[in-house]
Amino acid sequence: MAGNDWVNSYLEAILDVGQPLDDARPSLLLRERGRFTPSRYFVEEVITGYDETDLHRSWVKAVATRSPQERNTRLENMCWRIWNLARQKKQHEEKEAQRLAKRRLERERGRREATADMSEEFSEGEKVDLLSDVSTHGTKSRLPRINSAESMEIWANQQKGNKLYLVLISLHGLIRGENMELGRDSDTGGQVKYVVELARALGSMPGVYRVDLLTRQVSSPDVDWSYGEPTEMLTPRDSEDYSDEMGESSGAYIVRIPFGPKDKYIPKELLWPHIAEFVDGAMNHIMQMSSVLGEQVRGGKPIWPSAIHGHYADAGDAAALLSGALNVPMILTGHSLGRDKLEQLLKQGRLSKEEINSTYKIMRRIEGEELSLDVSEMVITSTRQEIDEQWRLYDGFDPILERKLRARIKRNVSCYGRFMPRMVKIPPGMEFNHIVPHDGDMEDADGNEEHPTSRDPPIWAEIMRFFSNSRKPMILALARPDPKKNITTLVKAFGECRPLRDLANLALIMGNRDGIDEMSSTSSSVLLSVLKLIDKYDLYGQVAYPKHHKQSDVPDIYRLAAKSKGVFINPAFIEPFGLTLIEAAAHGLPMVATKNGGPVDIHRVLDNGLLIDPHDQQSISEALLKLVADKQLWAKCRQNGLKNIHQFSWPEHCKTYLSRITSFKPRHPQWQSDDTGDNSEPESPSDSLRDIQDISLNLRFSFDGGSGNDGSMNQEVSSMDRKSKIEAAVLNWSKGKDSRKMGSLEKSEVNSGKFPAVRRRKFIVVIALDFDGERDTLEATRRIQEAVEKERAEGTVGFILSTSLTISEIQSFLVSGGLNPNDFDAFVCNSGSDLYYTSVNSEDGPFVVDFYYHSHVEYRWGGEGLRKTLIRWASSVNEKNLRMTSRLSLLLNIFRLTTATPLLSKSLQRELRKLLRIQALRCHVVYSQNGTRINVIPVLASRIQALRYLFVRWGIDMAKMVVFVGESGDTDYEGLLGGLHKSVVLEGVSCSASNALHANRSYPLTDVISLESNNVVHARVDSDVRDALKKLELLED
Repeated sequence: MAGNDWVNSYLEAILDVGQPLDDARPSLLLRERGRFTPSRYFVEEVITGYDETDLHRSWVKAVATRSPQERNTRLENMCWRIWNLARQKKQHEEKEAQRLAKRRLERERGRREATADMSEEFSEGEKVDLLSDVSTHGTKSRLPRINSAESMEIWANQQKGNKLYLVLISLHGLIRGENMELGRDSDTGGQVKYVVELARALGSMPGVYRVDLLTRQVSSPDVDWSYGEPTEMLTPRDSEDYSDEMGESSGAYIVRIPFGPKDKYIPKELLWPHIAEFVDGAMNHIMQMSSVLGEQVRGGKPIWPSAIHGHYADAGDAAALLSGALNVPMILTGHSLGRDKLEQLLKQGRLSKEEINSTYKIMRRIEGEELSLDVSEMVITSTRQEIDEQWRLYDGFDPILERKLRARIKRNVSCYGRFMPRMVKIPPGMEFNHIVPHDGDMEDADGNEEHPTSRDPPIWAEIMRFFSNSRKPMILALARPDPKKNITTLVKAFGECRPLRDLANLALIMGNRDGIDEMSSTSSSVLLSVLKLIDKYDLYGQVAYPKHHKQSDVPDIYRLAAKSKGVFINPAFIEPFGLTLIEAAAHGLPMVATKNGGPVDIHRVLDNGLLIDPHDQQSISEALLKLVADKQLWAKCRQNGLKNIHQFSWPEHCKTYLSRITSFKPRHPQWQSDDTGDNSEPESPSDSLRDIQDISLNLRFSFDGGSGNDGSMNQEVSSMDRKSKIEAAVLNWSKGKDSRKMGSLEKSEVNSGKFPAVRRRKFIVVIALDFDGERDTLEATRRIQEAVEKERAEGTVGFILSTSLTISEIQSFLVSGGLNPNDFDAFVCNSGSDLYYTSVNSEDGPFVVDFYYHSHVEYRWGGEGLRKTLIRWASSVNEKNLRMTSRLSLLLNIFRLTTATPLLSKSLQRELRKLLRIQALRCHVVYSQNGTRINVIPVLASRIQALRYLFVRWGIDMAKMVVFVGESGDTDYEGLLGGLHKSVVLEGVSCSASNALHANRSYPLTDVISLESNNVVHARVDSDVRDALKKLELLED
């Protein structure tokens, strides 16, 4: 309410003050001395006490301090609000303590079970490795210094033979190579500058042929036209030493992929439903570029990306899907983490978890980060604090277990299917060649008379016009107006310290703005608070807050502060890294920075300033005053920063980065090394695959009485010889080494097209309906086929059946319904972990397995360690009728849990996924068959990923696929609706228990898929199927 603005202002002020400055001086004494402030009073007397009795007593005392009725009413209102806030915080602290205790127990139990499953104990050597790992994380360790120029040249010469193709992804914000609009909004900040400079620097490194920075194409009247350009080349800053690497398509580029609303620039929270559309567009670009680069430098053999690097949760989610579809390594940089933000927001007590999720889509973000951890080879962090205090909040990462697994890998000891990404600390880099630290001072400002052509940068005048005495040292803060940047506390510290005000000016560079009313509510609130504080302390003539500046002005702003012998300050509550601190140091500015986060590591290396508690106003003012007043200390800090700054150069960053990437185990689509090209006719499968549907082994483990495990294991062992023969036959066929050649087929078969038949279709119909029973599925399948009977007869349309069933269950389903397997071109079964084609020759059996798809998705399959974990979990479930079936299909294990009654318990569903991640087992858990079946499949497998594999393997255009789904389905249902493919939602088609299954997710379905997409239409299965296909422009009228 407008009339209660004063209440909100007081409350904001109270929250900004934090802890009392001096417990020895109660607020009443301050009042007696004429320095009483309501905000500090209530912080000291109310906020810091969580006992309800004390709160109530303080409230009574507060009311008694004012006599006028109006003031009493206001004070009473404010006290009740603070009291309620304190109660909420107390309740949250209690819940948080319980949650942390529970989490600690889960982690410890997970470690014990994981260690028990790993049969070999640590040797003394492994223990030494662990100790050395721990020691490198100690507080006294320093970042390694950059090697000499000579050693860098030697390293560069060693890399020149490589032709690496790297893909970086950063989705949100406005990204361009020059004149970046940093601070324009909360999405266009330090991450934008970091990814652009990283791409530019990598593109100039020896051994790197091309770097693509993929982002969103924004063609909106609200933003500059340049953000709608499909491609932008990043001009190297200084690449003279490596010019021999240049080629026709070499270098670094920004590639903008269209996805999401075409004419709108939307915040990152609204991008989540469109991630799949980006993945399909990016996959198409990467495939094309791999072919182009291959033609240029590899004689036609595609050059696949050496790594796909996702930045932030949204890009990490996209990179995980791309990594799985293309089978290339993934790297992740979190920048800012969802779980940490959720913790901070809950501690503030202003918003409930539901409100936080609604505003920030925080649970969808966290799930994206968990998936990124499942898939990533390496996670790059800026600081050790990010690893120890932020990443350890995730189920998928445990520092202790990660070091144990790393020690086993070093000693070539089996980890039993367990994996955790390597956390690597690589500080962001900077380009220092163009920076010349200013050695003069403000007294030399008129020295331009000797050099009349040298003029001061315009931004200097824009800042200095605010100051009544521009000769004083300038305290510089460069941050967008965001509450977590803690700018208001800085202004208070400056305003309340008279000696500091006498000695220095304060410059606040808070992004760009036209009008306060046009800013976001959060940014405008911070800016208004700053303006009120300037007025309160009468800081006119001492504080600068310009409305506009260009990105190219930032170096000049640093130079101005250094010229005045000023100080750079970053008072953020927590700073993930602090790139501005490095920039300031490179220009000769000492720093005062928060002690929370990355500045600790930067200070350890540069030793060029002081660290402060961002909640302690007095600590901030004292540190600033110390540096401004002590000229010797200022000079020492300046010199230390300039001496050590080269440790944060881009060449050193990229050298470490590339050394890590080149150590990855090569991963790429394996058929590329064997195929001679798409135009060659693949060979027919051999006779050894005739009985493919019978090779699966069903091993049942009954938990009713706890018996049967040993017998099943013996059966598994006795079947290994037969399995090995089958695998060898599949390998021979897939690699074209079998004795039966294509020439043995009938000529009519050769002339009809390539194998598999799915390659020659104009469009593909994917039937992915999840019904309660087979009868409904059969009826819907027939109606869909009848709707395109004409095109089916012409051979222009193909059918793929996508389901959670096994291939043997699919065969039974087809036989019972009178359907011919040849009516379908492919079968995606076991929730996407298996892919079969219809056999060309009837004598070969009805189905042919895609061996390469098995090898494509089996990466990080948990195997024996996963089997043991599932046995333990299933035995702990109270439902006695639960039994587990282990299904071994060729080279790929699929574990299945079945039960007579649906497993609809919310806690039960989340418990299994969480358990597997805590134990470093990377897989997908899919609930199907009305919740009576749980398929545990590889992390890179899914029904939608199988369709993307068909694009990568056979070149089937995703835009020519139409997926038929129901109104609900298995828990992987959401993945089938997004992307470039078309989707038809059949009304009334669903599983009776699927709504309960989907209600158990931690985020709404609208955070995953866009129901307003033009690629999604609704239809009735009994009448509207053909009309739906016409609406999607797949059929002509």
